[in-house]
Amino acid sequence: MRYLDLGVIVAYLIGITWFGAHFRHGQRTLKDYFLGGRVAPWWAIAFSIVSAETSTLTVIGTPALAFSGNLGFLQVVFGYLLARVLISIVFLPHYFRGEMYTAYELMQVRFGPRIRKLTAGTFLVLRALAEGVRVFAISIVISIILGTGEFVSIVLIVCLTLFYTFEGGMTAVIWTDVVQMVLYIAGALVSFFVILDKIPGGWDHVWSVASSAGKFQIFDFGFDLSGEFFARTYSFWAGILGGCFLTTASHGTEQLMVQRLLSARSQNESRMALLGSWVVIFFQFSLFLIIGVILYVFYRQSGSPPPQPADRIYPEFVWNYLPPGVSGLVIAAILAAAMSNLSAALNSLASTSIMDFYKPMVARRGGPGHSEAQYLRLARGATVGWGAVLLLIGWLARKWGSVLEAGLSIASILYGSLLGVFLLGLLTKRVGERAAMAGMLAGLITMWYVRSSTNIAWTWYVLIGTSATLAVGLLSSFLIREQRDA
Repeated sequence: MRYLDLGVIVAYLIGITWFGAHFRHGQRTLKDYFLGGRVAPWWAIAFSIVSAETSTLTVIGTPALAFSGNLGFLQVVFGYLLARVLISIVFLPHYFRGEMYTAYELMQVRFGPRIRKLTAGTFLVLRALAEGVRVFAISIVISIILGTGEFVSIVLIVCLTLFYTFEGGMTAVIWTDVVQMVLYIAGALVSFFVILDKIPGGWDHVWSVASSAGKFQIFDFGFDLSGEFFARTYSFWAGILGGCFLTTASHGTEQLMVQRLLSARSQNESRMALLGSWVVIFFQFSLFLIIGVILYVFYRQSGSPPPQPADRIYPEFVWNYLPPGVSGLVIAAILAAAMSNLSAALNSLASTSIMDFYKPMVARRGGPGHSEAQYLRLARGATVGWGAVLLLIGWLARKWGSVLEAGLSIASILYGSLLGVFLLGLLTKRVGERAAMAGMLAGLITMWYVRSSTNIAWTWYVLIGTSATLAVGLLSSFLIREQRDA
């Protein structure tokens, strides 16, 4: 019974690794390796954005949210749309002035080399920690399937993804994202109908039971400026504002996403990819949340206790209850989500390491520099190095709580100062480099305090961090004498 499922999973792992490695022959320059030669169509980049944005945390974490609560997470998704509009208007025109490889080159153009290093270094820490949580998330699934320990599961998924990312660069990332995106949407749809078929009375019964339990509630418009208001994670205000600031930071300032936007043929195609990706994002989150609601009804009527922790509910149901072959397909879809995001993280971490740190260091030394072939070898070496780092962090992330909220809260701590300093650069003229660095430091300190000493929900983190960075940066510009950009 398990051999068919395992055969499907193994076939997927071999097939996608071969497919990604196939793009090695097109990698001759850093532009090829880090930007895919800027030849990918907008719709492929849109799918790649979705793959990077959702990952395994969505696949196994989102059903758990609806199982334990309701559809309130969609309020955050509506904030994602507002953010995409802002990025299209404020950020993209600056990124397409000249040829940029990373988001942080823009910071050097506006402020100087020190803040480029600071923002790039912040990204490296941010992405390594957040991706480590995602690596651990997929180890949950692999350990369920193979019965292996978590460490062996982490090593397996990192090594397979590292191989084709090492070989094919950004081109492999984008096109494997497209394949994997289609696979895990298909897997989710299949599991949706199979789970629904196991409930007597079908959708009508699900609707009746879940509605009486408040599972289909989306909006929470409660507005009371008390401590509890800021502690509620999924209110309308926290969702819209939190989702907007979170996505503006992740898609507008983080290399993981900006690298995809820079890979488009033009600014217009980049904008189409960004806005088009939201339609798929909304469909995805809605689908996985409803799967969580159906699982709530299933376990309630079956009388059997659901798996613990909640992150195991969906993958364990898939593996234990779906028909042979179908469960293999859905598990392969979950692996696809993990590998697509991990490959993107490896490539973006490598690109930031080479373009924002190593190349400027070589230029400062005034030597002859390296050839494109030498830089390409260094880029591949950096990819391997970051693979080892993510493996270690994935192992340490076992004790960090719910995988979805752990990943989002870790990111949100650093996103605020990162977004704040970008807004200082794009929306002001008087703020100089030292004032911007002071603002960024204030944002980081503020968020460290908020995270460790308050019960404020993670959905407010980016807004608070951004506000602190903007306020201190602007104030410092009146106190610090420095050369300002015209």
